[in-house]
Amino acid sequence: MIDTKASEPERESTVEKVEKILQGAMQEFLVHGYAGTSMDRVASQAGVSKATVYSHFKDKEGLFKALIHQLATEKFQNTFATLPLEGEPAVVLRIVITKALNKMMSDTEHQAFVRVLIAESGRFPELAKAWIQDIMTPTIEIVGEYLEKHPELNIPDAEATVRVVIGSMVHFMMTQEMLYGKEIIPMESDRMVDCLMHNLLQGMD
Repeated sequence: MIDTKASEPERESTVEKVEKILQGAMQEFLVHGYAGTSMDRVASQAGVSKATVYSHFKDKEGLFKALIHQLATEKFQNTFATLPLEGEPAVVLRIVITKALNKMMSDTEHQAFVRVLIAESGRFPELAKAWIQDIMTPTIEIVGEYLEKHPELNIPDAEATVRVVIGSMVHFMMTQEMLYGKEIIPMESDRMVDCLMHNLLQGMD
């Protein structure tokens, strides 16, 4: 018979080590970029041995993809706290858009990670594909399905519409925060939310 109580501390220790590795990796990738980061640097930053890093992650690409998956999980927990999406579009869509945009605008670590991803995507396309797969694709599917369940919105192409909404929010975040546009062409996030909601609901008039 397995002593589950005795094995619990070991599982917790493993979880803690993985979290330390991911935190160390994030710091290294943000400072040195993907190409400039080594597993040795990650191990040193995390305060664990290189062997421990390799025991949990096969290689640097796997480690980077694990960070993408972690960010995707956090993003979904923040934006889609209750699934499936249910309720009136005027309420549900405003909540989703507001939460997602506020997260984009306030999470400086997320913005820095996007900078690294964009900078390295030409040399390491698999990393960019992982970002699309883990973060963009599920969002398009979830919100797209919600729009299709509400024919009163009169939206002819749900997938394209979700892409337009996401693209608008990403562009707003990049120009305002990542490219320092808020110093030149400032705009309140509420105005962007109101505009997107107007475009989504105008078919109901």
